[in-house]
Amino acid sequence: MERFDWDDLRFFLAVARSGRLTAAARRLGADHATVSRRITSLEESLKAKLFERRPQGYALTGHGEQLLAKAESMETEALAIQSEIGGADMALSGTVRIGAPDGFGASFLAPRLATLAKAYSGLELQLIAMPRLLSLSKREADVAITLAPPKEGKVVARKLCDYRLGLYASRDYLDSMPPITAPEDLFAHRIVGYIDDLIFTPELDYLDEVAKGLRAQIQSSSVIAQMNAVAAGAGIGVIHHFMVPSEPRLVPVLPESVSITRSFWLLVHADLKEVARVRAIVDFIVREAKSSRALLMGEPKPEQAPAP
Repeated sequence: MERFDWDDLRFFLAVARSGRLTAAARRLGADHATVSRRITSLEESLKAKLFERRPQGYALTGHGEQLLAKAESMETEALAIQSEIGGADMALSGTVRIGAPDGFGASFLAPRLATLAKAYSGLELQLIAMPRLLSLSKREADVAITLAPPKEGKVVARKLCDYRLGLYASRDYLDSMPPITAPEDLFAHRIVGYIDDLIFTPELDYLDEVAKGLRAQIQSSSVIAQMNAVAAGAGIGVIHHFMVPSEPRLVPVLPESVSITRSFWLLVHADLKEVARVRAIVDFIVREAKSSRALLMGEPKPEQAPAP
């Protein structure tokens, strides 16, 4: 064990979580050759093969699985030391990665990152706004926003907020098509929605809730792409109310009879919940969601009282 270098475990964890040297190198800010050399050095010092090198990537061996649990425990302790003993300045430095669905991430969180960056200038903020589920156990994100609580895993979850969606179209599209007075009329229209087999969580399957059997003729895995298509006149789509203010071409369709409510959940890996920089991000997101309730629920802004 004389040649064992504790720092090699950082490289091991990055490769174990990404499955690829190139992805691990990007995450660590190192080059591909350095990551490969550090993994080889760790295997030689432990006298154990930790990865199977395959064309599709690196897969953990039995020894690698054993080491992963130990290395993650050591990582957790290191984070605790940095947070609890390192002092406020050190605790609020480093990187925090936030994962969120593309609509919430790009339309709600991204415009608010300036406030967060000014408040915590020592933090590096990474926002993954993608239509997919992120794994906290693999540390793909430190904080994740999802549409449902987790069914398992070492995760702390809390309900963040409710939000509403409705039907929207462009004025040009509506003027050129038959009138819509009830959900059944939608079957005579072009519908914009998700690609059925790429819906990554059942909470995104809206159309049967609007009208049983309704299906999209124009499909995308991204709600932002759907909104842009609808705004350009492609058809009628289900859009988050909080996204609509950024796109003035959208007008509501059947607002009195079609309203869909969903919830956002905020997830943190249990090992990170007390780390100061992660707590700061969580508190910020909770405050922003709470103060933006009317926007998220699609409620009109309260009118200002007339001046006396």
